[in-house]
Amino acid sequence: MPTASPSDPGAVPPPDAGQIPFLKPLTGAIQRVARPLTSWAPMRSESSPQSASPTGHGGPGGSGVPVGPGGPAGPSGPAGPGGPAGPGGPTGPSAPGQGGFFGLAGDGAPSRGPKIALFSVLGAVLLFGIYALAAWSLSDTAPPETTVAGVDVGGMTRAEAASALTEQLGPRVKEPIELTAGDGKAQLSPKPSGLAIDAEATASELTEFSLSPVRMWAHMFGGSEQELVLDIDTKKFDAAVAGLEESLAVEPVDGAIALVDGQAVKTDPKVGSRIVASETSRIIQESWMNADSPFDLPVEPVQPTITQEQTDEGYAVAQKVVSAPVTVSVGGQEPVLTPEVLAGLIRFEQKGDQLVTIVDREATVAAIVDGTTDLLELPDDAHFEFAGGKPTVVAGKTGTTLDPAQAAKAVRIAATSDDRETSVKLVEQDPKETVESLEALGVKEIISEFSTPLTPEPVRTQNLIRGAEMVTGNLIKPGETFSLLEALAPITLENGYFDAGVVENGEHVEAVGGGLSQMATTSFNAGFFAGYDDVEHHAHSYWFPRYPAGREATIYVGAKDMKFTNDTPYGAVMQAFVSGGQLTVRIWSTKYYTVQESTSEKRNIVPKTVIHDSSGDCEPYPGGEDGFSVTITRAVLRNGELVKENSFSHSYNPDNPVVCDKPRGSNG
Repeated sequence: MPTASPSDPGAVPPPDAGQIPFLKPLTGAIQRVARPLTSWAPMRSESSPQSASPTGHGGPGGSGVPVGPGGPAGPSGPAGPGGPAGPGGPTGPSAPGQGGFFGLAGDGAPSRGPKIALFSVLGAVLLFGIYALAAWSLSDTAPPETTVAGVDVGGMTRAEAASALTEQLGPRVKEPIELTAGDGKAQLSPKPSGLAIDAEATASELTEFSLSPVRMWAHMFGGSEQELVLDIDTKKFDAAVAGLEESLAVEPVDGAIALVDGQAVKTDPKVGSRIVASETSRIIQESWMNADSPFDLPVEPVQPTITQEQTDEGYAVAQKVVSAPVTVSVGGQEPVLTPEVLAGLIRFEQKGDQLVTIVDREATVAAIVDGTTDLLELPDDAHFEFAGGKPTVVAGKTGTTLDPAQAAKAVRIAATSDDRETSVKLVEQDPKETVESLEALGVKEIISEFSTPLTPEPVRTQNLIRGAEMVTGNLIKPGETFSLLEALAPITLENGYFDAGVVENGEHVEAVGGGLSQMATTSFNAGFFAGYDDVEHHAHSYWFPRYPAGREATIYVGAKDMKFTNDTPYGAVMQAFVSGGQLTVRIWSTKYYTVQESTSEKRNIVPKTVIHDSSGDCEPYPGGEDGFSVTITRAVLRNGELVKENSFSHSYNPDNPVVCDKPRGSNG
């Protein structure tokens, strides 16, 4: 039977090279499925452009290629079904590698590459789905053999893991954290320091859904130690770390020099240390609950301010200071300052980053003067003296002294050099008080005066005369406080006082300065009516009619004083004298206050009673006044307006008479 030519009409074209006939239906199906996905891809042109033909497709009904039986596109033409450019031809539309979507065209068989890629994608999706499903099914438990801070939570659910962590780590959370830093040690209490564990968050991380291959591996082959989630109060924790910086700090020791017992002594500097704060926070958080304390914290050195070189230089100077005495030439005399004296005058102090030599100026002047005889003449201050019964300012006079700065400089230079001799000059010293300064105080008139009657005891009166001499001329500047004991001191026989009667512990006895309580009463009333502030006064235990009831005072060395403060803008000068059978105290100043006084009636009267005494040393006493209570009130006015008011009360004991009876068994 004749074989049909490929160009014959109705002939079946041979299969394309590279196509497998039995796969053709499957390939076509795949193409039909994939075509919607690939419709966007550009198709290669099946033939090169040709000139238009009335009967071709380029004409009214075609592409411009003749399709007649004898034309190029005819059955026997080169573009026909059997032609080289026709379907199935080496260069035709179905030729391998020609047209289509990466080798797919029409119903022709695709190449293997696209099919492999497609099935690979489908397989990967399927495998991912299986992996995700497996991960989801395992996400409700922690991987087996998983531990957190040494606690086994493998295979546990979230709730079980959280419970196990809370129960087993609870005691450890309360334990103090031991810390070391160099030679320093410290403890940190977790709760006050803002440290706590978060068991719920830790369990959640172990059991949450995860596609991590590491998590899947752990579920398949066993887990490992996992991180514990901490609940940190940042504010408290930072404060605790700051406290560690202070408590664990080792302060550097600066070099120092001292002169002790005439010898130079030095302290060598030492390097200090402090913790590295940033590293401390990290180490505590990472190590707590994961390791046993103590935890060693890193430290960094802190250099001393005064170096070894500076210390050695200062030590050499100090040794020079005490190596030999220094001779000072002054006012025709030559006092010698021994090494022991120099050691007391000179010291070495740290000023910033330097060691400096300091000389005590006042002590240097005193040491030089102590080594001389009558070297200085003290200045005499201007002062008040009474002439014609009035206070008058008397000029003072200049004295001589040493300039402290000059003396200290001279001694320092000599003490730190080989030349151990120096000289200083005497300079004038002006008095502190001048005529001008005293005249400006306004002492011009009597602003207060008070008098009390004398007793018939001459020795007691002599004590008052001497006391008046000591009180007269005392200046009380504005704001200053007058002390009677200081004005009278010393109350001794050597200072002109005598033994006289006093009341001591409720008994009438004799002592040096007896009767000076009358000076206290008289001075107190002078200050009272001047309007001055009452600072201290003490009434007698018995009342003496020569004094105003309740408005009187006594003194006792070391225990009881009489004081008042000048609270006016003017100075005040005291004047006291004995005349006309009475003691008078005046205060000279400028009138400032007006005083109104009132005394209450006596109340709570306690009659005196006779005391009978049969002892061998009994001293009869005629007795005094009854006991009673009384209140004093004072109003102080300035330009008619009340500026201050005060009151005080006092209760007196009865001054009982004493009768000496004969001792029992006496024959007299």
